[in-house]
Amino acid sequence: MNAPLSNPVAAGSRIDRRFAALKAEGRPALVTFLTAGDPDPATSAAVLAALPAAGADIIEIGMPFSDPMADGPAIQAASQRALKAGQTLEGTLAMVAALREVDDAVPVVLMGYYNPIYTYGIERFLETARKAGVDGLIVVDLPPEADDELCLPAHEHGISFIRLATPTTDEKRLPSVLANTSGFVYYVSILGITGTAAPDAAVVGEAVRRIKAHTDLPVAVGFGVKTPEQAASIGRIADGVVVGSAIVQALAATLDEEGRATAASVDAVRDLVAALAAGVKTAHTA
Repeated sequence: MNAPLSNPVAAGSRIDRRFAALKAEGRPALVTFLTAGDPDPATSAAVLAALPAAGADIIEIGMPFSDPMADGPAIQAASQRALKAGQTLEGTLAMVAALREVDDAVPVVLMGYYNPIYTYGIERFLETARKAGVDGLIVVDLPPEADDELCLPAHEHGISFIRLATPTTDEKRLPSVLANTSGFVYYVSILGITGTAAPDAAVVGEAVRRIKAHTDLPVAVGFGVKTPEQAASIGRIADGVVVGSAIVQALAATLDEEGRATAASVDAVRDLVAALAAGVKTAHTA
């Protein structure tokens, strides 16, 4: 077994505190995803505000992008709705700042692609994100070889850089993937894009054990988790369960024929997250 790699961001972040508290409780984290600005900024902000009370332990916010290549149809459609409604990167950062006015505890991770960040300006983005209360970043199209671009500067601002590991990340590649990862490791449980298949708990369990042999960071598992039962199953073998497409689909199902929010939109997400949280709470970890 290799010596576990340490967290390059100083301990004590919201992410670290949340995982430590949940470990003490003996259960995994529920990580919930929404696309910023979907279907419009006001509704998206209302959904975001409702997530902590519904049971979300960590909130992942998608930064809308016109070409979300790692995302399945549901999240691609959410990005298109958000962009059509005028959502910008600056608006997404403002959403986080607004959340921090009422909740300073829940960890917030931004997920997206490098192009909008580069266009916005890396230093400007990181400084604004830090001030807004962003705790972590997942940027799916920046490999470890490009850590100088954003990963290491993020660490300098006290923002974790969360890396994806996949079923094709072998023993030779894994140390490079983990070297500057912080906050937690996001294990992609299936091959392909988000929301297209269900994970196999036995296969995922072996992958989580393999990753944990290389790092002391928590491992959260996502891509394909849709139901409370699946969340509980994955939660028994991982430190966190990430649910994205199912939440986005629950919101989309409430929209009217023009793609606009209805009175049921926020409640649909709140109810699903509450059910997922109940499932995760049955998954007591060792």
